[in-house]
Amino acid sequence: MGAGSGGGAASKMLVVLAAAGAIGVAGLGGYALSNFIGQGKPLPQAASAPVQVQWVASAPGRVEAKSGEIRIGAAVLGRIMRVTVGVNDRVEAREVLVRLEDDEARARLSAAEAEAGARLRERDAQPASAGREDVRKAEDAVYLAERAVTGARYELDAALLTRRTNGGNDRMVADARKRLSDARERLQREQVSFATAQSRSNVPAPSRLEAALIAARAEVSLAQILFDRTRIRAPIDGTVLQVMGKTGETVAPSPEQPIIVMGDPATIIVKAEIDERDIAKIKIGQRAFVRSTAFPGRDFEGKVTTLAPALGPPRMSQRGPRRPTDVEVLEVTIEFENKGPLMPGLRVDTFFRRES
Repeated sequence: MGAGSGGGAASKMLVVLAAAGAIGVAGLGGYALSNFIGQGKPLPQAASAPVQVQWVASAPGRVEAKSGEIRIGAAVLGRIMRVTVGVNDRVEAREVLVRLEDDEARARLSAAEAEAGARLRERDAQPASAGREDVRKAEDAVYLAERAVTGARYELDAALLTRRTNGGNDRMVADARKRLSDARERLQREQVSFATAQSRSNVPAPSRLEAALIAARAEVSLAQILFDRTRIRAPIDGTVLQVMGKTGETVAPSPEQPIIVMGDPATIIVKAEIDERDIAKIKIGQRAFVRSTAFPGRDFEGKVTTLAPALGPPRMSQRGPRRPTDVEVLEVTIEFENKGPLMPGLRVDTFFRRES
């Protein structure tokens, strides 16, 4: 029993020493275990200083242009005649990006304008109905102002295209833009005058010839709308991010097949998805930072500007069908004072700082 007890004690001592050796390797900060065994020195205590965590919640995120990605497609079935922009081109609102073949639309517009001209001559051959003189003049002024706006817009389109492709000067574009602005102001004034003339009491109904002219001018407006749909324009000032369409391709209205994708990457945001268990920790104005494996060792500072009004299913990390145990997330928008090298489409990890 004595020997057995001694052997058991020795075994226990070996186990303790082995454990102590493991602690010495992992937690003694470089001290060798042999410095303490057999010398009667106490083992040092491992430091237990608290770690200051600078954030209270984290979430996956994705960098986006503040304007979002705008997917621009065709409004009518047609064949691409010309793509006037390329990737990374800066464009202004209403600038033509793509032109579709317009022979049919142009012919319809010419026919409608000719019909309106014939109806105008017929109407002018007859004296105006008593009390409709001012209304007739106002109608004519509005129509002419509308045609002037259309002409000025096409002039600006040509100036912008010339500057982009043939090195046209900015003065030509500025002059065209000024003429378009003047034409729009004139149209606005004429529309107000027409509304005033038409609102007077006891204005008689239009005669048959006057009604025919009104209908013919409406056909011109309809043909103009159809013609304008052969010009695919930029909805905002921004940058062309992708060009999918090519000259000669046939395109059709489809939200899933855009011709141009554009946005404004000069100002970026991060959309993060907060787990439902952490939503009470996030507030508008709270500081946050993001990290990306593309830029190791760098933090990009920002602040929370928007919280979604409701929870929803995750979009960034969802894989496969949802399960009953899946949690909902809250979409949070973070804006940056300086975006640095971040670019739309980049996936990041988002960290929300503890409020002071």
